[in-house]
Formats: sequence, structure tokens, C-alpha cells
Amino acid sequence: MTATPDLGLGRLASPDLLRSVFRRHAAGVAVITAAGESGPVGFTATSLSSVSAEPPMLSFGIGTGASSWPAVSRAEYVGVHILGEHQQALAATFARSGADRFGAPTAWREGPQGVPVLDDVLAWLVCRVVARVPAGDHRIVLAEVVLGDPTGTGRPLLYHQGRFTALRD
Repeated sequence: MTATPDLGLGRLASPDLLRSVFRRHAAGVAVITAAGESGPVGFTATSLSSVSAEPPMLSFGIGTGASSWPAVSRAEYVGVHILGEHQQALAATFARSGADRFGAPTAWREGPQGVPVLDDVLAWLVCRVVARVPAGDHRIVLAEVVLGDPTGTGRPLLYHQGRFTALRD
């Protein structure tokens, strides 16, 4: 049993408070990809959520200052990739600003609708973007699933306490 929180010790809302709280929230790790005018773009996301089963829809957040935002803001289709615990380096590459995300050793191919599809992931989806909802300095992208493959093997990669990690038995 946990102690009742002392509400007098709470901190006022701030970006730092939000980051501190969400460091305690373990999240699955995904990479979102899109075809851009100058080539493929992508980024690591921990904000992936299932939205609806009928029709199958999901959402993810992206900062409007992110290097991938211009392409995602115009993309009709995006790729969503669920990473496995063996893909910490890939997650770090897609999270790092200025990285050559689609250069070696990243293995990928052009998929349906021209969407970049990453190899060796636990699962991937190609989705049609249906809305981009303003949310502070981010946009929440709502996308309808068009097709995908859930047959990758392994355990999921997680993000917790500011680092990539794996499930423990």
C-alpha cells in the first residue's frame, strides 16, 4: 500500500514537471516513417496509442519543431513500426537529431503508398492520415490502418526513466 500523497508538496505545472512524471511511465517504442520530398523521414515515438477498432485507428504525437514534421504535415500515409528489445540502437538513431536515419545500418524498403518500411521489427502498419490536431507545441496525428504485419518475433522495446530498456521476467 502506498502513502496518501501530500498535496501541499505538489509542484506547479511546467514542462519539467511533465517530463519528470512521464519518465516514470514505461512506454512502448515505435518509429514513425513517411516519404518526404527529399527522401524518407522518421522519428522515434513513445506516444503511440490505439484509438479505435472500427475503423482501426491510432494516434501519435510529433513536435512541430521536429525535423520530420514538415514531411509528416504533408504526408497522406505514414508507417508505424513497433520495435523489439534488440533494436535499442535503431531507436536511438531515429531519436537523435541530425542522424542519417535511413543510412547503414538501418535496413528498410519502400512499402505500400511509398511509405518507408523498416526491416526486422515486431510489427508494422501503413496508415492513412485522417487528421492532425493542434496540441500545444505538438500535433496529434490520427491515422487509419490500411495494412500491416504483426508477425515479427521477440519482446518489445520500452522507454523508461530516460532510457531504452526491456521487459524483465
